[in-house]
Amino acid sequence: MRITRLDGAAAVAAIPALSDILLDCVAGGASVSFMQDMTRAEAEAFWRRIADDVAQGGRALLVAEQDGRALGTVQVILDTPPNQPHRGEIAKMLVHRDGRQQGMGAALMRAAEDTARQEGRTLLTLDTVPDEAGFRLYARLGWSSAGVVPGYALWPDGRPCDTLYMWKQLS
Repeated sequence: MRITRLDGAAAVAAIPALSDILLDCVAGGASVSFMQDMTRAEAEAFWRRIADDVAQGGRALLVAEQDGRALGTVQVILDTPPNQPHRGEIAKMLVHRDGRQQGMGAALMRAAEDTARQEGRTLLTLDTVPDEAGFRLYARLGWSSAGVVPGYALWPDGRPCDTLYMWKQLS
């Protein structure tokens, strides 16, 4: 497995592979901001916006590859308010179903934490679904729970979904 931080141009080039990952996660039922009827065009438009933000320095985009195929991704949002230069936010930690149960999610999260440290961040936050695989991964990696907002989002099939906010102090 290889994890790479993409620059803006590499992020644009990776849009098809990143779209495959996102579409697979949504099809698999992940609550990651999109609904079941998501189209490839919507996925590609999302990743184009992310690539633009990467090019402008607002976020770091990491991709995990196995045997030359992109199977996972995570972002560290770096564009924070002036009174929060020490903080970053983890977003869209996604692993294609073909890459799960192989340590890819943990490797992506460790790489995201390392990236945040390199960018001078000492506190990270994220949101996730309570008691799901992502939550269990983050808890194993030392993340702390801050609280649950009931019915904050929707599952891809439209059912209400609680959201748990988590944080981690980086050393």
